[in-house]
Amino acid sequence: MKKVYCTVLSLMVPFLGFAKSEEDKKAVKADTIMVTEAKDDEEAKGAFAFSGYLDSYYMANFNKPASRSNMGAAGTARVFDRKSGQFSLGLVQAKVAYTNAKSEAVVDLSFGPNADYGNYGNLFSPLDGVSTSTALAIKQAYFTFNFTDKFSMTAGQFGTHIGYEVIDAPANFNYSLSNLFNNGPFYHAGLKATYAFTEKASLMLGVVNNVDGLGDNNRKKGIIGQFYFSPVNNWNVYLNFINSNEANMDSVGNTPDAHYRVFDITTSYQITEKFLLGVNAAYGSQKGEYQGYAGPADSQSWGGFAVYANTALTENFGIGARYEYFNNDNGVRGVLTADGAGTSVNSVTLTGNISLADGHILVKPEFRLDAYPKVAGSTESQQFQDSDGNWTKNSQTTFGLAFIYKF
Repeated sequence: MKKVYCTVLSLMVPFLGFAKSEEDKKAVKADTIMVTEAKDDEEAKGAFAFSGYLDSYYMANFNKPASRSNMGAAGTARVFDRKSGQFSLGLVQAKVAYTNAKSEAVVDLSFGPNADYGNYGNLFSPLDGVSTSTALAIKQAYFTFNFTDKFSMTAGQFGTHIGYEVIDAPANFNYSLSNLFNNGPFYHAGLKATYAFTEKASLMLGVVNNVDGLGDNNRKKGIIGQFYFSPVNNWNVYLNFINSNEANMDSVGNTPDAHYRVFDITTSYQITEKFLLGVNAAYGSQKGEYQGYAGPADSQSWGGFAVYANTALTENFGIGARYEYFNNDNGVRGVLTADGAGTSVNSVTLTGNISLADGHILVKPEFRLDAYPKVAGSTESQQFQDSDGNWTKNSQTTFGLAFIYKF
């Protein structure tokens, strides 16, 4: 709008020089005031934006599991790309945002299988306990008010600040999601405030309900935080934190002593115009029950890290690699053996990114290897299934194609 306004005034300057009377000059001045008022009115009214995407995939599993599942014995080896040997729908998103100079409101709806997986905490209505499907899910619904240029507050349901990857397929270079993503929060409902010290440093603090749920399962509230800073140009660092009590209340409404706690660092450095390096590391601990699931009496830890390297080979083709190590030897998160014991996993993912239709279509061929320690003394209770339906494999290799359209 500023460019348009300056252009209008520049056109008026010579006209003012040739004005033949005071009435002509008054008319030009009135026109100038009207342009200014129109600009202010337009900024006050704000603007709507509509966006979204849809994704689907085909995944081949070299183990040829009889179940045609990539999920492994514990049912947690993958987040969304769960099926093998068939075309599968992922997620469909429809997002509406309204923004003006002082505020923003976002309604982010999702549909399809991944909407159910991403909203697992709301499979039951928090109002009446009736089982419902989240094939249509509210992924995000929040508004932000900017008190000043530096200070803002956000209320509603919003995606988590923790982790390198996000739930939206077009925003990640790799299609399959990491174990760090799978074992961390997905979203929060609550209130958060952000203060920007400078363009290169800001602090966010918030109060939220239980992890991945619209309602709260106890009277306790979680505390979230994020400190962002940029040491040099093109290098971004996020220090993230959450601490909450995820235990269900007892029969008289008391909340047992428990905690769920995560420290997370996410950083990326655009080394050159075509090469990006990223790192995500997390350390978590849990004590007591977690949303109805039994937990350790004493605090037990888990953690991992992932390294990302992406490069653009041409304007329409790039390739990226991810290496991840995730340790859950204490058994408090979802990386488990067939009999429920804790374990660890090494994962290597290699993904291509083909951009078509001016960036609206993304085709992602992807190779992934997940390797777990072999269960000692057993050939029938490993992590993954073979073509005969027996659990004889401690690793799995998949190769697939993801098809994404964004608008």
